[in-house]
Amino acid sequence: MDRRASLKWVLTAAATLPLGRFVPLAAAKDAGEAKPYGADPKLLEIHHPGELWPLTLTPEQRRTATALCDTIIPADGSSPGASAVGVVDFIDEWISAPYEKQRADRKIVLDGLAWVDAEAGRRFAKPLAALGEDQRHGICDDICYAPRAKAEFAEAAKFFARFRDLTAGGFYTTPQGRKDLQYVGNVPLKQFDGPPLEVLKKVGLA
Repeated sequence: MDRRASLKWVLTAAATLPLGRFVPLAAAKDAGEAKPYGADPKLLEIHHPGELWPLTLTPEQRRTATALCDTIIPADGSSPGASAVGVVDFIDEWISAPYEKQRADRKIVLDGLAWVDAEAGRRFAKPLAALGEDQRHGICDDICYAPRAKAEFAEAAKFFARFRDLTAGGFYTTPQGRKDLQYVGNVPLKQFDGPPLEVLKKVGLA
């Protein structure tokens, strides 16, 4: 099973598994004194990035996030890569939101982006965004599965797990991502003839 197929099975818009303590690797940028939506948000209005609260990622961090997103979900014959459908914008908006969960994720993401760039510099004397595909994969392979990560990569693996969930959640909730999943919900039908006979048989109703 390839990386994209695996992500389809673990699709989530926002993972809720606790990540535990993440040792600070870089100072996290505070989103300022932004206020939450409140009790009566205007959900039908179109808001532009940065309109509701200050965004967090610097241009350098966005380049690193772009490279990492596209390593996790690269373009293929059926859909574009993660960054092409705005996943970096989604992650920036998410970690900038003034809510407890998002504030926690902001620290995890900023520290983690700093770590992957530092690791890329240590291994190859370049930032992650300047590395070739095999070099990026080499770093990601060391942190992509926390239970098997070496001790020195344990904290970075926790970051990668959260960043991967955000990337998958952002990508697979776009029209392109839903198409890649072959998701057929939210499509109006002229008529509904009921569940197929084989389904009814499977659940003992026919």
